[in-house]
Amino acid sequence: MKLFIVAVGKQKPGPERDLTGHFLQRARQSGRAAGLAGIDEIEIAESQLKDAGQRKRDEANRITERITPGTALIALDEQGQNLTSKAFANRLRAAIEAADDVAFVVGGPDGLDPGIVKSARLTLAMGKMTWPHRLARVMLAEQIYRAVTILTNHPYHRQ
Repeated sequence: MKLFIVAVGKQKPGPERDLTGHFLQRARQSGRAAGLAGIDEIEIAESQLKDAGQRKRDEANRITERITPGTALIALDEQGQNLTSKAFANRLRAAIEAADDVAFVVGGPDGLDPGIVKSARLTLAMGKMTWPHRLARVMLAEQIYRAVTILTNHPYHRQ
């Protein structure tokens, strides 16, 4: 089972990219023991169309072109579910046991096209506050790493 973070926009050099990379590298190293074959990032260029709805559709088309059919989508959206870290880890465990590849999809500044959200197996919120996309990637990477440590009984998660 492989994880993908599919994100609209390019993460620029800086502390956010470094921190995202740090957590994903740790998750890759520990993830093998949890049954993960790998974790990849896929960046989708932001659409340059003038209308927000057209931009979201254009980005959605490019997202679906990059995802293998049968991959379970988890859309990050402010209207999604707020899960505890343990509940998130349990969802990851279920995907590993089902041998489903999973793609976490992070939209651009306009958000995700409703078609992507509707096709997602899970719609996940990162809390009730609005977060910049650069920090959302860091937070997602950290939660993936935390989920792996929960699944492997590593002491990183202490609750």
